[in-house]
Amino acid sequence: MKKEQKKSIKDMTSFTDLHNKMMKDPAFKKAYDDLEPEFAIVRAMIKMRIKNKMSQKDLAKKLGTKQPAIARFESGAYNPTISFLKKLSTALGGKLEIKI
Repeated sequence: MKKEQKKSIKDMTSFTDLHNKMMKDPAFKKAYDDLEPEFAIVRAMIKMRIKNKMSQKDLAKKLGTKQPAIARFESGAYNPTISFLKKLSTALGGKLEIKI
C-alpha cells in the first residue's frame, strides 16, 4: 500500500463522530428516529438471547429455523411478523407485549 493511501487510526472518523454528524441532518435524523421501534425490539431480543447464554444457532434450533434467519433478524435485515416475534420471545423465556 502506498504511503499516501495509509491512514492512521487517529485520522479515521469514528462511528460515533460520523453518527453525530449525520444526526444534524433533519432528514437523516427523522429516518433514524422512525426506525427506533425496530431497533428496540432487536436490542431486547439480542439481550435476552445473551442472558440465556444461547448462540444464534441454539435459538434457531429451538425455533425450528436456521441460524442465518436469526442473523438476518438481529442485523435488522428482516422485518419480522408478530407471529415470529411471539415465537422468539417465548423461546427466550419472555412474553411479547405491544403497547400503543
